[in-house]
Formats: sequence, structure tokens, C-alpha cells
Amino acid sequence: MRTIPIMINGLPGNLAKTIAAAAADDPRFTLVPYSLTGPDIDTSAVTIGEIKIQLLKPDARQARIQQIQAAHPGLIAVDYTHPAAVNINAQFYTAHQIPFVMGTTGGDREKLAADVKNATVPAVIAPNMAKQIVGFQAMMEYAAKTFPDLFKGYRLEVRESHQAGKADTSGTAKAIVSCFNTLGVDFKVSDIEQIRDPDVQEKEWGIPKAHLGGHGWHTYTLKAEDGASFFEFTHNINGRDIYVSGTFDAVVFLHQLPADNTQRLFTMIDVMTRESQTP
Repeated sequence: MRTIPIMINGLPGNLAKTIAAAAADDPRFTLVPYSLTGPDIDTSAVTIGEIKIQLLKPDARQARIQQIQAAHPGLIAVDYTHPAAVNINAQFYTAHQIPFVMGTTGGDREKLAADVKNATVPAVIAPNMAKQIVGFQAMMEYAAKTFPDLFKGYRLEVRESHQAGKADTSGTAKAIVSCFNTLGVDFKVSDIEQIRDPDVQEKEWGIPKAHLGGHGWHTYTLKAEDGASFFEFTHNINGRDIYVSGTFDAVVFLHQLPADNTQRLFTMIDVMTRESQTP
């Protein structure tokens, strides 16, 4: 069986490490021994299992990418880098005709989508690769489309907690807020409460100490104007393992697209829909 070459970008970041370690142990993939990294990273390489992965800073990747592609035909990139690198990296992938999975949040999402639609290679882009969270988001999108203004007049509070190193507001929270807007709730993304203080997370939220360095907790609270009705949606994720399965499903999805495919932009909904239809 021919394996899929997978290049995990974002090392030595923790989520990229989790994905890379899982890829190294998965017989479906060949872990490419290179990773795009940021300009401020001091180390030149990381070791995942028995594989030494060379880190390529922005000023070095252009000179190396053709060599990497030649050594690993059919390469698919997985991006878990930094919000500031989202658009630059996407342009790099499309310029070099590298299909990619964009798991990094942030950046200019409208430009990201436009760049992919105008590219010659496909990409899966999602604010969250955890399939259960994607399913919840799909349910919310269905409700918004089917029952617009269902919660009109309600007040919304959104609180999200992530590890201190997360630089941007939760992409999942932003997506769910968009659904609530369609459901009639007046709420701005800028009103999302971000919690990044480990002391607050542990003592006030009850997040396990072992997961302060890697978690995603979200709570959406709706209250009627008269206070008589109260709805609350919560999804709490500890650790990073939940993102592995969805990420790999997205890679396989891209790998299995027919040669005559003309669609460029895909979401995790597309990935999960195809998966559910596969015998």
C-alpha cells in the first residue's frame, strides 16, 4: 500500500507535535522530515519518535520546497502554525501546488477562502478539526438556516478558555456566534470573553491542572429578556488528541479526490459527509 506523504507545519508547537507523533505511528502516512516554522524559533530541528524533522524558517523554505516535493511526490501539508502565518502559508502552498489542511485559526479568512478558490489545488479549511465539535457546529448551522430569529430578543454571553499561548479568539466560538446572529441574537465577536490566565482557568473554571497547557472550553449562555428562560450550550475539550482523527480524515479526503475534481475549497463538513457515505 502506497503511503501518503504528510508534512506537518508548525513544529515545535504542541499541537503540531501531537499530530506529527500520531502520523509517524500511522501506517497510512509517511511523515516528511521537514516542517515550516516561525522566524523566532531558536531550534533547527525536532525529533518525533525516530524521525528528525528539520525546521524551515520563512527565509529558507522557498529554496528547499522543490527538493522536498521531488522526494515526496503527492505531498499534502497540514498547517498548525500561527494566526499571523495563515494567509502567507496558504499562498505558499497554492503557489507550489501543495494540497493542504488548514487547522490554524485566525488570519484573513475571507482572503484565505478566495485564494483557495482561485488556486489549482484543493484545501480543507476549518476552525476546528475535532469531528464532534464540527458536528455540533453543523447542527447549529442547520438550526440557524431552518429557524431564523428563533432566539430574537435573547441576550448571549460567550466565554472561551484556551491555553495561554493561543494568540487569537477561538475560531469555533466565532463560527457559533455567527449562527446565533442568524438566530436573531445581537452579539459581536469582539464581545467573546477570552480566558487565558491559568490561575483563573484552574480555580474558577475547574480546568484540570494537567490540561492547562492544552484545552478548549466553550460556554454559550442565552437568557430571555424577562429572565424566565435560560439556555446553555457547553463543549469542553481537554488535551489535543481529539484533533488527530479529523485532521487525518481531511488528509485522506484530499488524497482520494478524483483527478478531474474542480472544487478547491472544502470544509470538515465535506470530509465528514464523504466519510458517512463511504461503505
